[in-house]
Amino acid sequence: MKKVNKIEKTVAICSAIRLVPHIILFNIHPKRNIIKYEVSRWLNCLDLAERTQYGFIHLMTFFPEFRNLFYYRIGWICHLIKWLCPKMNTLFIWAGEIGPGLFISHGFATGISAKSIGKDCWISQQVSIGYIDKDAPTIGDHVTISAGAKIVGKLHLGNNSHIGVNSVVLKDVPENCTVFGVPARIIKDNK
Repeated sequence: MKKVNKIEKTVAICSAIRLVPHIILFNIHPKRNIIKYEVSRWLNCLDLAERTQYGFIHLMTFFPEFRNLFYYRIGWICHLIKWLCPKMNTLFIWAGEIGPGLFISHGFATGISAKSIGKDCWISQQVSIGYIDKDAPTIGDHVTISAGAKIVGKLHLGNNSHIGVNSVVLKDVPENCTVFGVPARIIKDNK
């Protein structure tokens, strides 16, 4: 694990002034345990060796993708404070239920409209997860969705599945499988 350099640390500490309402919510919000879990997961995924409190400030300062997830977690109250630390405007999260530990790597041009997302999922940039008519995908636990993937309609991505780069998923993906292609087909079964 790498330590944050002194310049980043100084910038984050200065940023803490604008984050005072965020820090209060981080410590008292009913979903604080989920948010703290996500801070730990993001720090781990980013290979940063920081404590949770400072880690939260660091993530809010330097990772707008994390901000979007934080605002999703705290609900309507985000409208009172998000102007202090703006969301990433090319990342959209409209999911019904998101399990703890969602990591969004480079959220550029990403739309997440799933019925539900399980625990510890990883979503990369330029991913589209969405509806066909009124049907949305259900995503299991520990699913990795690679850059450019498209997942649409009423389907289920099984636990521990991996969706390959630029794949188009139109049907269910079993647990422990890797899919790739247009349309996506199973290329590896890890059972």
